[in-house]
Amino acid sequence: MKISGFTFVRNAIKFDYPIVEAINSILPICDEVIVAVGKSEDDTLALIQGINSSKIKLIETIWDENLKTGGRVLASETNKAFAAISPDADWAFYIQGDEVMPEQYLAEIKTALLKYKDDSRVEGFLVKYLHFFGSYNYVGDSRQWYRNEIRIIRNSKKITSYLDAQGFRTIDNKKLRVIALDACMHHYGWVREPFKLQQRNNANRKYWHGKEVAAHEAPQEYDYSKIDSLAKFRGKQPEVMKQRIANMNWTFEPDITIKKLTLKNRFLQWIEKKTGIRIAEYKNYVLLQ
Repeated sequence: MKISGFTFVRNAIKFDYPIVEAINSILPICDEVIVAVGKSEDDTLALIQGINSSKIKLIETIWDENLKTGGRVLASETNKAFAAISPDADWAFYIQGDEVMPEQYLAEIKTALLKYKDDSRVEGFLVKYLHFFGSYNYVGDSRQWYRNEIRIIRNSKKITSYLDAQGFRTIDNKKLRVIALDACMHHYGWVREPFKLQQRNNANRKYWHGKEVAAHEAPQEYDYSKIDSLAKFRGKQPEVMKQRIANMNWTFEPDITIKKLTLKNRFLQWIEKKTGIRIAEYKNYVLLQ
């Protein structure tokens, strides 16, 4: 069985993406990891070249500036990386530049991939998510955060990145048939020093809304107080994140008893906590088990 990892990145240093940690988190079970490095305003290319592994395979790309709505350029870059994996790979393990897979799940993931390698019904695998916010000590626990997403897919040209690259579908827009894994991805997209987070948001606006934020209109620091609901994280962070966490240079200590939820969402969240069921949850997949 052959497993190929794939990802894309641009301006990783400028906007403080934990891309090295992301890649290193899946590297142990991958036979190769394809990294599509977009033309950057910093030394992102050298950063990726500095990863000490012969498994890393780089492709240099230029982001299509015509894809300026809905985050479509992210799907385009994802597809470039996916297209570059070895033809003999059985599975493709996708990870974004602000995600990390904790090491304790890797053995189980590899076992599942081997188990279903020859089962043509299975087109991919679903992982759970923890969305960190503000610091490495807090996670978002409201309905605004997705709980699951596809991160491992069969190496098939019938599969493509979907919308803004959050998940995958077939090229004829059918949802993938997937197996749910007992593995939880750590998402750190909202954990940065407030200035760098806001600068990333300002820069990325054009890829969702078609235009950049004018310099005189753009906030300079992200306002973390806008979050609706947080919970304390009481688990263990991945080993690859230890140094980054130690280097954290800002303070974020929210009052997690404050919940900025509508009455409707308070009720729906209460039901979810009691039953584990999220009513009207968006599911970009067909679950096989």
